[in-house]
Amino acid sequence: MHTVPAIGGGIRPRAQLRPVHYSVSSGRTLNFAVSVPGRDIASADLMLSHGTSRERVPLELEPQADGTLLLTATVPLRHRDRPGQGARGPALGNGIWRLTVLLTDAAGSTRRVRVTAAANAEISDGPTLTYSPSPVDGTVFRPVRSVDGFALLKVRPARPHAELTSFDLRWDRITVHGRLVGRDTAGGSGTAEAVVRRGSQTATAEPRWDGDRFTFDVPLDRMGGGRGTSRTWDLFLRVGGSRLRIARRLTDVRHPKQVYRTPFRIIALDSGALLRVHAHVTAAGALTVACAELEPAHRSTEDIA
Repeated sequence: MHTVPAIGGGIRPRAQLRPVHYSVSSGRTLNFAVSVPGRDIASADLMLSHGTSRERVPLELEPQADGTLLLTATVPLRHRDRPGQGARGPALGNGIWRLTVLLTDAAGSTRRVRVTAAANAEISDGPTLTYSPSPVDGTVFRPVRSVDGFALLKVRPARPHAELTSFDLRWDRITVHGRLVGRDTAGGSGTAEAVVRRGSQTATAEPRWDGDRFTFDVPLDRMGGGRGTSRTWDLFLRVGGSRLRIARRLTDVRHPKQVYRTPFRIIALDSGALLRVHAHVTAAGALTVACAELEPAHRSTEDIA
């Protein structure tokens, strides 16, 4: 967990709990567990607070053999300003949220306990990242710790980008499917661009829009470059004055290039040209198309005449 400055001041509460587990998995699922002594607790909640905002998450009470209680919660998180995410789970705005456990006994008395940061986890180089954006809207929900040792949750809005959802490899075309994240579609408008790497040549295509989702065929007929010539093209979506890279970013996959593997394909264009095409995802998650022209287009009868 990254460290952020201490928040608040004054006399700190004496009661503190160190979580057994605290993480956000799959970009938006909060996992929390803390152990408390005794079994006189009737109910418990995890309270997330930021300024005057408060969100409560009920905790499950699980009695343990040693006489303690394990308080757990697994709940989806959602951004307060992003509609259409369902009604389950706390709705959080941007900023840093404090964690507090509320313990209520059988008599109805409630006490508040601050949550200290968990022990530093070992850095892992496994197949998935420690944290990732929410696959729903790109919001980042990230566990962090304050310099004075308390557990916090940092919420950061989505950065505008064109998310690659899938692409189809056919014998006569490549069709790209994606959605716009972090900004409005301006009425479903925008232009797809293929830009040759280390060059200035550009080939454009008009996407078909359905809300924030877009689909287009890669303009392979303008990406050949002549027999024996190989070119690499990077794909973008131009919306308004912004040119957004088309990439797979809303994922916790650590090495996209090793996971999203695609074959080479010989594609026959309507003009009669044959292209050896490799549409693939780079190490950074960006969609790239490499083209090599094997057979140029035949001259039409009108051209011969």
